[in-house]
Amino acid sequence: MLTSVSLAEMVESWRTAIERPPAARFRVLIATDGKRVVGFATTMPSQDEDADPSEEGAVEAFVVDPAAQHQGHGSRLLNACADTLRADGFVRASWWVNARDEKLRTFLTAAGWAAEGATREIGPDDESVHIKQVRLHTNLETAE
Repeated sequence: MLTSVSLAEMVESWRTAIERPPAARFRVLIATDGKRVVGFATTMPSQDEDADPSEEGAVEAFVVDPAAQHQGHGSRLLNACADTLRADGFVRASWWVNARDEKLRTFLTAAGWAAEGATREIGPDDESVHIKQVRLHTNLETAE
């Protein structure tokens, strides 16, 4: 799927997402180790048809460099996602995760995310690739 997009197009797409997001609640967060970027995540209002985008946010992308994993960067980035979504006024968050990514699902479950039963398959229009995903969710409201 990535072969249909040039590196220049991908760079410009990310530059636009960071510098000129479509709305204030579309965010790109980064994790750093000193001056080195070791991960990034994106948060936004949920785009799911069964969600209220005024109340439900989503984590759309979440990547930590494999060489930087197990050093706390993922946990800090995950906490930053939750804090950002909460600050943006969301009370709940969702996250579509590859059904076969047990490592990420275990990480998220330990952090309080839970599967809610929703699934989907994504892939290109020619149906050459299918990726099954499960939706996880978490409550962002804090107890007073």
